[in-house]
Amino acid sequence: MIKVILLIDCASEFDRKLLRGIMKYSKENGPWLFYRIPSDFRWGADKEEWILDWAREWKADAIIGRWDEDKVNLLSRLNIPIVLQNNMSRSNIYSNLTGDYENTGRMAARFFKKKLFTNFAFFGIRNIIWSEERCAGFQDEVHKLKGRFFSYKIEPFGAFDRKAIISWLDKLPKPAALFCCDDAHALVITETCKMSNIRIPEEISLLGVDNDDLLCGISDPPISSIALDVENGGYQTCKLLHRMLAGGRNFPFNVVINPVGIIQRQSTSIYNISDPHVEKIIGFIDDHYSEEISMEALIKSVPLSRRNLEMRFKKETGTSLYQYLLINRIEHFAHLLITTNRPVIELACEVGFKDCSNIARIFKKYKGCSPLEFRQKNCVF
Repeated sequence: MIKVILLIDCASEFDRKLLRGIMKYSKENGPWLFYRIPSDFRWGADKEEWILDWAREWKADAIIGRWDEDKVNLLSRLNIPIVLQNNMSRSNIYSNLTGDYENTGRMAARFFKKKLFTNFAFFGIRNIIWSEERCAGFQDEVHKLKGRFFSYKIEPFGAFDRKAIISWLDKLPKPAALFCCDDAHALVITETCKMSNIRIPEEISLLGVDNDDLLCGISDPPISSIALDVENGGYQTCKLLHRMLAGGRNFPFNVVINPVGIIQRQSTSIYNISDPHVEKIIGFIDDHYSEEISMEALIKSVPLSRRNLEMRFKKETGTSLYQYLLINRIEHFAHLLITTNRPVIELACEVGFKDCSNIARIFKKYKGCSPLEFRQKNCVF
């Protein structure tokens, strides 16, 4: 029976989802035995030696979890497969449980751009790899979109200066699209905005990461968040470990947890649009993109002529009504391609492409590759 030490807490939704993925693999391919060592139990000058001693005594076959200590080389002392998530950097000696952090930031920027924001801000933690790389991807995409970028980073593992954060928020040009490194820090923003009478989403549109239902739901307003494929990450970690143990080999590998989509809540419910008629049309398209939408139906929903509506829509969004609908469908189609293994034609029909004969050509025009190639490059299942 395989024995695994877990250096994993249970406080965050990320940790719980990771554990669910680990448990799922164990039930399907085990059972495995686990010994969890939470962070509050490991504190102390000799915590590294304690873990080493226990791994030997228990005859552990592998270790999975978070490890920011460089004082002790667990791998050389134990010679067992070790998969670790390091907050400070990726390891050259251990296997890495990491994420596509930069693309998470890019996804956030594209989401806000779709809502027509021009002022973009990031709130995160200095020198923490997942925060820094999310910021880097967000900032790079903002520059490509020709937006204005602002950032505020707190020091790791310490108290933050709420007055300084209030001052930064007050000075941000409004309306601003604010992307936080995770949901916990997004909650800090909603609490701080309450203290300084800054309105969310009217003045600040707020987006977090992890889709932690508890943290997002306890906020007022509830926080929109980028969902990550964490459970699959735990499952794939065990799958690779099992393969290594069965083959008697110990070589480092990377498990990359991908962003899979944005769960929208009230904190991002408003578009940066001054024309109420255009805002109404955009809301209608976003809610009914998968249905057969005719230009006549759109025009009848607002007191404008077709020409007037199209001119005002172009002025506000920089694109035509038809193009906006098409891009909306393409983005939902792309998301389904990488999060399900259902047939391409079935997915195309689901997002509103009734004539699927040209879907590959249309998709390639916007994504640079065919639907199947896109799935192969970005698949998360």
